[in-house]
Amino acid sequence: MEKANSFILSVVLQLLYLLVACIATNISTDQSALLALKSRVTLNSSHPLTQNWSSQSSVCDWIGVTCGSRHHRVRALNISNMDIVGTIPPQLGNLSFLVSLDMSKNNFLGDIPQDLSRLRRLKVIDLGYNNFSGEIPMWFGFFSELQILILDNNGFTAIPPASISNLSKLETLSVSNNHLQGSFPKDIGNLQSLKELVLVSNQLTGSIPYSIFNISSLETLALTYNQLSGSLPADICRGLQKIKSISIISNQLSGHIPASLSNCTQLYDLSLSYNNFNGIIPPEIVNLERLEFLNLGGNHLQGIIPAKIGNLRNLQQLQLENNGIVGSIPRSIRNMTSLWILNFNTNNLTGVIPEEIGNLHKLETLYLQFNKLSGSIPEELFNISTLTRVSLSTNNIGGVIPREIGSLHKLETLYLQFNKLSGSIPEELFNISTLTRVSLSRNNIGGVIPRKIGSLHKLETLDLAENYKLSGSIPEELFNISTLRVMSLAFNNLSGSLPSASSYWETNLNFLHLGNNSIDGVIPSSISNSSNLKGLILNNNKFNGPIPNSLGDLRQLERLMLFENNLSSPHLSILTSLANCRSLKEIVISDNPLNGVLPDSIGNLSGSLELFFLDETEIRGQIPLGIGNLSNLNTFSISGNDLTGSMPRTFCDLHNLQVLYLDQNRLSRPLPECLCKLSGLGLVRLSYNQISGPIPYCIGNVTSLRNIYLNSNRLTNIPMSLWSLKDLVELDLSNNSLVGSLPPKFGNLDAITLVDLSRNHLSGSIPTTVGDLLKLIYLSLAFNELQGSIPESLGKMISLESVILSNNILSGMIPKSLEALRYLKDFNVSFNRLEGEIPTKGPFLNFTSQSFMGNEELCGGFLFRPCKARSGHHSRRSRFLLIVLVPLVVSLIGLGSIVVFMFRRRRNVPTQVESLPATTILARISYIEIERATQGFDQCNLLGHGGFGSVYKGIFANEMVSAIKVFNLQIEGAFKSFDTECEVLRNLRHRNLTKVISSCTNMDFKALLLEYMPNGSLEQWLHSDDYYLNMIQRLEIMIDVASALEYLHHGYATVVVHGDLKPSNVLLDERLVGHVSDFGLTKLLGEGESIAHTNTLATMGYIAPEYGSVGLVSRRCDVYSYGIMLMETFTRKKPYDEMFQENLSMRSWVCNSIPATPEDIIDATLFEPEEIDFKKKLHCVSSILELALNCTAESPNERLIMKDVLPNIKKIKLEFLRK
Repeated sequence: MEKANSFILSVVLQLLYLLVACIATNISTDQSALLALKSRVTLNSSHPLTQNWSSQSSVCDWIGVTCGSRHHRVRALNISNMDIVGTIPPQLGNLSFLVSLDMSKNNFLGDIPQDLSRLRRLKVIDLGYNNFSGEIPMWFGFFSELQILILDNNGFTAIPPASISNLSKLETLSVSNNHLQGSFPKDIGNLQSLKELVLVSNQLTGSIPYSIFNISSLETLALTYNQLSGSLPADICRGLQKIKSISIISNQLSGHIPASLSNCTQLYDLSLSYNNFNGIIPPEIVNLERLEFLNLGGNHLQGIIPAKIGNLRNLQQLQLENNGIVGSIPRSIRNMTSLWILNFNTNNLTGVIPEEIGNLHKLETLYLQFNKLSGSIPEELFNISTLTRVSLSTNNIGGVIPREIGSLHKLETLYLQFNKLSGSIPEELFNISTLTRVSLSRNNIGGVIPRKIGSLHKLETLDLAENYKLSGSIPEELFNISTLRVMSLAFNNLSGSLPSASSYWETNLNFLHLGNNSIDGVIPSSISNSSNLKGLILNNNKFNGPIPNSLGDLRQLERLMLFENNLSSPHLSILTSLANCRSLKEIVISDNPLNGVLPDSIGNLSGSLELFFLDETEIRGQIPLGIGNLSNLNTFSISGNDLTGSMPRTFCDLHNLQVLYLDQNRLSRPLPECLCKLSGLGLVRLSYNQISGPIPYCIGNVTSLRNIYLNSNRLTNIPMSLWSLKDLVELDLSNNSLVGSLPPKFGNLDAITLVDLSRNHLSGSIPTTVGDLLKLIYLSLAFNELQGSIPESLGKMISLESVILSNNILSGMIPKSLEALRYLKDFNVSFNRLEGEIPTKGPFLNFTSQSFMGNEELCGGFLFRPCKARSGHHSRRSRFLLIVLVPLVVSLIGLGSIVVFMFRRRRNVPTQVESLPATTILARISYIEIERATQGFDQCNLLGHGGFGSVYKGIFANEMVSAIKVFNLQIEGAFKSFDTECEVLRNLRHRNLTKVISSCTNMDFKALLLEYMPNGSLEQWLHSDDYYLNMIQRLEIMIDVASALEYLHHGYATVVVHGDLKPSNVLLDERLVGHVSDFGLTKLLGEGESIAHTNTLATMGYIAPEYGSVGLVSRRCDVYSYGIMLMETFTRKKPYDEMFQENLSMRSWVCNSIPATPEDIIDATLFEPEEIDFKKKLHCVSSILELALNCTAESPNERLIMKDVLPNIKKIKLEFLRK
């Protein structure tokens, strides 16, 4: 018996030994796998795993390792957030007992080795926040026990169906912030155990499969930031009985929000913001009593806010911004006492802010800006002590700012700009020590700025601009706020002086705008302590004394605007000091009595300087040679001074110079020939100097020249090469000593609109080639010694508005051909030797005797003596002609009447096709064909109305679809509009211009056949509830428009000014590519600062200030219109919106918000404050709006040109995509 027991014990001991050896072997395998992982990653010596993961200690004691109690094998590996860099080794697949694998929040790279597919016990995989890429491995489908799969924040591009279809136990699938592309994975609908589906921030397209809405276990559906389209099913809650959260923000879903959502009784989060939903907010939604988050902003919703919205007592967020919601704010909101965000901004809400809002004791954010709310700010609002952000801007709120505002002790942001607030700023406001941003601009606030404002020690932005009634001095305490970065007090009635003590300027100011006030005294030298200043704008005040040289210590300064003050600078030393500001781009010190000699140190200014204005500053002496060092200079203006000597040859080193103003000085000597090396020079104004000698012959080489003003000098000769400048737009050489004659090459100036050669000594005859100047508007050759007759060819110059030929020795008759000049308004041939009958038709009906006086042999007309009858053989010949010709004329008139009668009855006489390029003309188009193509001009084919007619959609017999522009010839200017469009479209070729196909014209019908654009106009996409353009689409369309304008202004032999640029004239093809259309108001002028005149006003709101009542147009007018379009495209506000009244324009509205508060004006459908890309998008649109402001400067000379605009907006797009 003892032997038996001994035997059994021996066997047991051997078995135990074998078991222990087996376990040791298996745990050794786990150890080897983890050591292999350690060898594939980079760890520094202090990393926890460096020493801890060692063969000297048990695997089960290692950091991040959990072993099972039964088999003593590794069951869980959690090394998340340990700053590990490396790859996953295949040996990790040997951890055969592994149940949970968490390697998230590290920097693992490369592929996931297929050896991991052997880990069949895995229930949890978290590889989020790493750098894996490619498709999610198909063998993930082998993990039949898997319950949680998290792959967030990697670079995965697709979910193969086979990788998920077998995961029947999967409860959580999260693949957010990856690069998933293509259609929504339909196989996800087979995962009937799924509780959480999170695919946020990918690039999924197409509709959401219906099967997703049948996963009865689903609790969370998060698909935000994709490109999903389609609609939500009407019975959405039938299969989603346990759903708690639906978040599908920023997609392209459309249709109505299903009323059946009220059946999802467990729902606490419904977020459908920034899609294309339309219709109303379903009233049934108020039955979702558990709802905490309701986000429906950025759609096309209309109607009212449900009256019983207050039933949602548990609601914490209510965001309905950027819709078309009307009506008033329901008073039932008083019941939503858990609310901490209330956002109704950018709707059409009316009425008052209800006093019941004071019940929302947990409210932190209140956004009601951009509505039509009226009344006053309810005092009850200030009972909400939790408020941190309040924006009521851009409404019609009046009354005063209540003193109770001081009780909001947590308030950080207060935006009340663009309202009708009056009274004074309550001192209690400055009890709120937490304030960081305050904007009260564009109200009617008066009184003074309270000194207590200095107690706001966290203030970063202060905008009190454009109240006009705000008076008194600027409190010194304001300059003690070290956190202040942006201060704008412009356009008020502030007076007093700025503090001088250095302690007041030890701030972090980036931008200081005090322009257009009545501030006097000196500019304190201690302002240089604000070393972060980039913009210092003090123009239009009463500052006096010297400009402090210490401004040169502002090393980051980019803009310095001191114009229109009473400032001085001994020896112009300020220019020497500013040489230290190496980032300086703009210096404008015009209209100050600087009264000094321009120093040589001007050449030491920043190489980045682009704009330099010293007009009307009483400076004297010579222009220093150092001017040539400013290699980046674009515009140099030093007009209206007392400069003497010659233009230095170093001007020729300014290779980027485009605009040069040196007029109204005492410059003398000949022009330097080296000016001809400035290949980009577009405008030269040297008027009213004493420059002598000939104009350099090489001027013909400067083909960029568009405007030459050399009038009122002592020039003696016009070089023959000047007449080769085919793109020249304006030429003024009047009041010189020019001699010689006008050559036939005078007619080569194809783009010229203004020629003034008056008050010289020109002789000879006016060349007949002058008639080739078809774009010429103003011609003055008065006070010369011109002889011969007035050329008949003048009658071909259809654009002429002014012809001044007085005080010459012209003879012969006034050509009858001039009667055809329908735009001619100013005509003067007085004091010549003209004879014969004065024309009596056309424009001659309006001219007075002053136009013809001093010509003794002129007769006829309505004001001069009758012309004498001829005698002798002339009379006999006349009688013979009467006998022969009268019957012939009568016969021809009769025959003509019959022809016209037959034409009007049948109207199928073949019509003439205008001279359009052969590549675009189809077969001859007749009126009958157009009538049939439009079904008799049926209203159902009407695409829209324009200033000179209507546009129809036409389908011809060959199935060609065309847009047919039919001109209403009863409207004044319609004939010219048709002629202009034919002239413009005849030769233009650009992908972003509307293409002309053919034309049809007869005596009483004119039409153009244009390329059909199926997506309508940019206007309907911006302002219709049925359309939406995202950030990139808007950018690309505006790049298209810029490309077209750049071509019109700079890329074509004759520079073309569109004249009526606006969103309705930008058409979109099937790919949403923009095409500029409607050239009815176009002027064929040329490039540069050219000026033309037009009677036909463009669309109000888009026209430049200089357009005015007299209709001055130039290339810069197009740039201005483009800038307004940029603002409209990214704010979705029309420039003639009713909010823009009195002193508020779209430009000033944008200007007041840039750079301080751009989010207040940008179209909120482009983003929401909580989104990941918010700052990126905000920066992008801010850059666009800054570009728009540069395009819409008040002075045309300060605006960009399209050659600069196009690369700028392309750069903005590129930077946005890179970020």
